[in-house]
Amino acid sequence: MLYILIVPLVLYFIIMLFFYKMQESFLFHPVKTEANFKYQFPNTFEEKYFETPNNGNIHGLYFNAEKSKGIVLYWHGNAGNLEDWAWVYQNFVNLNYDVLVLDYRKFGKSTGNWSEENFINDAQYVYNELKKNYKENEIVIYGRSIGTGIATQLAANNQPKALILETPYYSIEDLAKRMLPIFPVKYLLKYRFESNLFITKVSAPIYILHGTKDNVVPYKSGKKLYNLVKQNTRFTTFEAGTHSNLATYSLYHSLLQEILA
Repeated sequence: MLYILIVPLVLYFIIMLFFYKMQESFLFHPVKTEANFKYQFPNTFEEKYFETPNNGNIHGLYFNAEKSKGIVLYWHGNAGNLEDWAWVYQNFVNLNYDVLVLDYRKFGKSTGNWSEENFINDAQYVYNELKKNYKENEIVIYGRSIGTGIATQLAANNQPKALILETPYYSIEDLAKRMLPIFPVKYLLKYRFESNLFITKVSAPIYILHGTKDNVVPYKSGKKLYNLVKQNTRFTTFEAGTHSNLATYSLYHSLLQEILA
């Protein structure tokens, strides 16, 4: 009888320890890029490096619009690198906005150690650098998936023109509870990215984009976030939209045209 009780308990703690030790591998899927790698895009661009606090070296690609009205600071998802993500620049350059797309530490050519504090400090450092050439009301902060947590906190601590969140989560804890409902994830998480706490401090207009068939970050997660700040926020539903195909909708492009007018 005692054996029957002990085995499940041991398994429970083994799984809990495994989650604690391996959570970064669940959250982040970086692809490294050789330092001498040459990017190729139809539009002209510059490679940028930002020497950030705590030994960060953040690499980004900067695309310039012919008649720039401002800049979009883009925080991408949790996998790949700029070779995959930088193509988003086309959505914004065509609307006369410069674009800066960045790789997180350990992604692409970026280096440094991971921590939530480092991610947030890196974002603020880059934002401060942008303010040397742009007014804050010319800076649009854009977050995609994991990047929405960084983007939301950055917007809360500054005064950008707008905050755009594509497929956002309420918090990492909220997502983890859905996957591991029987575990005390609140006490196991090293990364929280509590968008639910920071979004209420954002003074800029907020735009949330979410698909109803998102199987990575549930649609109701974005809706739950929206319910905290309805008065300052526009929520756009993409019927049958998934986690990665919202940009294929004409609705997506018409919305960007409106926001970036």
